[in-house]
Amino acid sequence: MPTSSPFPRAGLALACALVLMHGAHAQETAPKGPAEPVRNSALDGPLFYQLLRGELELRSGQVVEGHQMLIDAARRTRDEALFRRATEAALQQRAIELALQTTQVWRATLPDSLEAARYQLQLLIVMNRPDDTVEPLRTLLRLTPAGERSAAITALPRLFERSGDKAQTAKRLEQILQPSLGSADTRVAAQVAIGRAWFAAGDNARANELAKASHAQDPAAELPALLALELMGTTPAAESIVQSHLQAKPASHAIRMVYARVLSAGQRYADAVPQLEAVTRGDNPPLNAWLTLGALQLELKHPREATAALQQYVQRAQNAPPAVVIQAGPQDEDDDNAETAADRGLTQAYLLLSQAAEQQRDYVGAEAWLAKVTDAQRALDVQSRRASLLAKQGKVQAARELIRNVPDKGPDDLRAKLLAEAQVLREVKQWEEANRVLAAANQKFPDDPDLLYEQSMMVEKLNRMDEMERLLRKVIQLKPDHHHAYNALGYSLAERNLRLPEARELIKKALDLAPGEPFITDSLGWVEYRLGNREEALRLLQQAYKSRPDVEIGAHLGEVLWMSGQHEEARRVLRESHNRDQGNEVLKETLARLRVDL
Repeated sequence: MPTSSPFPRAGLALACALVLMHGAHAQETAPKGPAEPVRNSALDGPLFYQLLRGELELRSGQVVEGHQMLIDAARRTRDEALFRRATEAALQQRAIELALQTTQVWRATLPDSLEAARYQLQLLIVMNRPDDTVEPLRTLLRLTPAGERSAAITALPRLFERSGDKAQTAKRLEQILQPSLGSADTRVAAQVAIGRAWFAAGDNARANELAKASHAQDPAAELPALLALELMGTTPAAESIVQSHLQAKPASHAIRMVYARVLSAGQRYADAVPQLEAVTRGDNPPLNAWLTLGALQLELKHPREATAALQQYVQRAQNAPPAVVIQAGPQDEDDDNAETAADRGLTQAYLLLSQAAEQQRDYVGAEAWLAKVTDAQRALDVQSRRASLLAKQGKVQAARELIRNVPDKGPDDLRAKLLAEAQVLREVKQWEEANRVLAAANQKFPDDPDLLYEQSMMVEKLNRMDEMERLLRKVIQLKPDHHHAYNALGYSLAERNLRLPEARELIKKALDLAPGEPFITDSLGWVEYRLGNREEALRLLQQAYKSRPDVEIGAHLGEVLWMSGQHEEARRVLRESHNRDQGNEVLKETLARLRVDL
């Protein structure tokens, strides 16, 4: 019978790993050349035995005893790897206080250890002891190499993301970063870091001041522009920083792409398009710029421009390495049938190209683009587009059957199919049928805010105002931040000259929830016009039309301009809107009522 080992097999493996780790740490990697004197590891017999005993004690649950052996060995050898191991061993046993004590010994033994300061700082943040972070943070910044210090400063606000008192965190960062504010090499990074901390604390004015100050220090620096982009949603004045940066650095593709995304999120599509066009005209433009540009042109009802951009995307995507192609949507890593990033981007482009062809009434071309989509997961998207094509050619029942026959795997698929069927009916103005589909959907999925909202839009088309208001009030009750519901109710009242002060308050609430949203700004302009505040109405409507030159916004702006005596400007706006969509009912009614000759 073989003699048994005095140590468990796992313990020997750990000991061997420690030997290798300690030896690798003790020997510096030298460049090839003349042989240098051998530098032996400090690991001798007694140290090996101590490390082995420490590991075995830890594995047997004797955390304090085992940990103390590792700490003693680390202190005697002044070895970073052993201090790291002792800290991580305490963390593995969830002894976070013991881990913190280890970093304190580590720093006392090796005062210039960047890694020790980093570990201690992270532990203090996890333990929610922000007041104790000042000294290790200062040490961390002092020990960080000069070339890496700005990046380290920029990352600081993320360390305190979970801090309860955001204002105190901002004040603490100002205190810590005072030396960095005094250095030309780190001043911009420090101002931006403090600005981001104040932004997290809700002091947007202070954050904007710091963004402006850092931008003034270096107009070509991207960090102030990125902070300004974060601020734009709540502080419109921050946009001037972004624009100034782009004047100083026109080839800043990354900033232009983020700027376009922020503008798009605010539905300022007309403003986003020139940014993307500038990117695509530059050197080595990112591939997704073409796809995003095409989608925005489509939203603006510019199908020819959308087609040109999307075809550029398709051509480039087909020739690009897979890693370059945009990832067009979320991906389940465990899905064996999941598309590659290239396929997802191309699928999205084909669907958009089909819409562009449809907008130009090229139904054959639209179907040809749809035929290129082979992903089964996008079956409902494809069939919905096909259904839209059929309905617009008068084959409404066939369109509905096409959607109904798409297999559904569960409630979410069924809900999506009902919405798609209602949308097809809505496009061909079969309001009553669309309302029946949505009413059935609300029976199957009660208290669904989005379904209730969609049905409210249908009953509004049927002029059932009481029912529309009841549905919208329920949406607001279920989802108090549903800005579309506030806007829809306020606009419907304004459109009918009913309860105008209440309509204005509803629309203002919507605008508080979605600042700068062009359609809500249009609603507010329209209610101001109904209230007789023509100058304010004109200001708001011009702002909305500039952000999104939608046909109905154009009809409202054209009317207010006309009634203000600005007939030539009114004709220009109304003519632009007419060229985009001659069949729009709001525009047709406006032109007929005003008797405007385009």
